[in-house]
Amino acid sequence: MGLSVLRQFDPEAAHGLAIRALRAGLAPRPGPVSTPRLAVDLAGLALLNPVGLAAGFDKNATAIEPLSVAGFGFIEVGAATPLPQSGNDKPRLFRLSEDRAAINRFGFNNDGVDAICARIASAKRTVPVGLNLGANKTSPDRAADFARVMEVAKDHVDFATVNVSSPNTEKLRDLQGKAALAGLLEGVMQVRGDTPVMLKIAPDLTDAEIADVAQVAQDAGVAAIIATNTTLSREGLRSAHKDEAGGLSGAPLFEKSTRVLARLSTLTDVPIIGVGGISDADQAYAKICAGATAVQLYTALVFGGLSMVGSIARGIDERLARDGFASVSEAIGSRRDDWL
Repeated sequence: MGLSVLRQFDPEAAHGLAIRALRAGLAPRPGPVSTPRLAVDLAGLALLNPVGLAAGFDKNATAIEPLSVAGFGFIEVGAATPLPQSGNDKPRLFRLSEDRAAINRFGFNNDGVDAICARIASAKRTVPVGLNLGANKTSPDRAADFARVMEVAKDHVDFATVNVSSPNTEKLRDLQGKAALAGLLEGVMQVRGDTPVMLKIAPDLTDAEIADVAQVAQDAGVAAIIATNTTLSREGLRSAHKDEAGGLSGAPLFEKSTRVLARLSTLTDVPIIGVGGISDADQAYAKICAGATAVQLYTALVFGGLSMVGSIARGIDERLARDGFASVSEAIGSRRDDWL
């Protein structure tokens, strides 16, 4: 099913159709995209290339097998919460075509961690698969929810991501505060076993808050920081849906999220995954040169399709060769100052 056809549907319905098309085998399957230059170690995970799929695309882990052969170096599913929940009322996803962006206010709609982990466990996969951890909207103890999901998932996933940066669950972002975040991470780390734990942060943090996150993450032993989730900013948007409530993702987020990751990379040795606004190889490579070890895509796939995954990975390889780098690791942070 072509992108032009999918764009005739409501955005959430179109996404559901895209997942079904994937499961039916109606999507690019280039298999592993790798060269010696592209191979990278991310928190002990051996990646064939540094291009990952961000959480939210395959919320319920129903398309792991086709996605693992779509050219990604790693994929992240979820977010999963302890109990299934329906999320916020529809409509809750808005396509901003003029801005090559999207606004969502899903509110962690998912089938629950038990169902999701059962699918992960049974899926054939050729790349590392991680799970984004969330908290139920009505939970009296959201920090405990993250530990509960981690405990269920630890034996089934290659990594897990603590997501305290979604703007669509009331007061969730309050858990990014220094004391609250330290306590939450301590609970998750106690039950993780050997599973690497990552932390996903918002792009709307102040410099002081970024410094706090860096310190807490380093102290907690977090394996990587994912920078960043969606933004609440609406600066410069043109599309009709620009004032909808929710988190903004896509092209307008590129500069803000890249500046946050560059700033973070000056404050910590924890590896950073760059997310936000990547739509081509130049932007993916820019994130790496700003300080990212790897990158993730999501919203750009709505506009460019899955075929862009392999082209971005190959484009990174070409740019590494052009600039005389023998590996991704040599390029990390090489142009950080451009973003500070």
